[in-house]
Amino acid sequence: MKRYLLITIAVVVLLTGCAGAAVPMAEAPAYENFADVSSGMDSVAMEAPAAPMMEEARSSTGSSVEAAQQERLVIKNADLSITVDDPEEKIVAISALADSLGGHVVNSNTYQSYADSGAQVPEGSITIRVPSEDLDDALKKIKADAVEVNSENVSGEDVTDQYVDLQSRLKAKKAAEEKLLEIMANANTTEDTLAVYSQLQIIQSDIEVLTGQINYYERSAAMSAISVRVIATEKSKPIEIGGWKLGETASKSVQNLINYMQGFVRFLINFIIFILPVLVTLFLPVYLVFIGLRVLVRRRRAKKAAKEVVEEK
Repeated sequence: MKRYLLITIAVVVLLTGCAGAAVPMAEAPAYENFADVSSGMDSVAMEAPAAPMMEEARSSTGSSVEAAQQERLVIKNADLSITVDDPEEKIVAISALADSLGGHVVNSNTYQSYADSGAQVPEGSITIRVPSEDLDDALKKIKADAVEVNSENVSGEDVTDQYVDLQSRLKAKKAAEEKLLEIMANANTTEDTLAVYSQLQIIQSDIEVLTGQINYYERSAAMSAISVRVIATEKSKPIEIGGWKLGETASKSVQNLINYMQGFVRFLINFIIFILPVLVTLFLPVYLVFIGLRVLVRRRRAKKAAKEVVEEK
């Protein structure tokens, strides 16, 4: 039993010690402890993890080379805000565009808002995913019939290093899984089998997590997300009577009110936190001295009055 348990520890520590750049420095003592524990093992037990150790060491040292040789994996996304005559029609057109490019709609939302004139106008937002190579073409088609492009932002995130690191770690985990399966198959007692099986479950859980992360990066790089906010033309038009833009005046008035409220709140915070404690520390001693003097005066008056009463008697 001791032999199999030590081999199991060797494989697990090997995995955490040789899984590439993802290993934190705080885990270094674990590898040293393994060396101390395994010093008393027989020659067969020591040879068992030797092959995977060499394989995983080569995998970790070669991860940087793989990152350099790996085709760059970039996640591209875009955010748009456009003004159109008919937002509902535009959202339907964007949805059809996603389907025509082999993509899909992630979410779509339409709602009613109000223009400066008080009129009710439709507004909406939609997020689609299209093949990353069609991102520029999709953006051009979305902006083609827009009255105005209010904002546009295209971002790209290079996740090549993370992707290669995940692959290296996944390879190490699978190598450990194969070794644990081999050890469990050769186990002679139930206790040995259970000990190896518990470690095998941990390894297999890690494999599932890493596989999911790798798939996420691959899907995100393959399909770019485009988020579009669609605003009605009526909402962007200011109210104008005789050359007087009421919407602009109202906006300035609201901004002035916001500035006043911000200044008032700042004054209250400054007064409560700074000015009030300063006033308390300055006037509290004066007030205490005043109270003390008043008490002394009252006592003297009381004694004087009592003395006069006694003298009259």
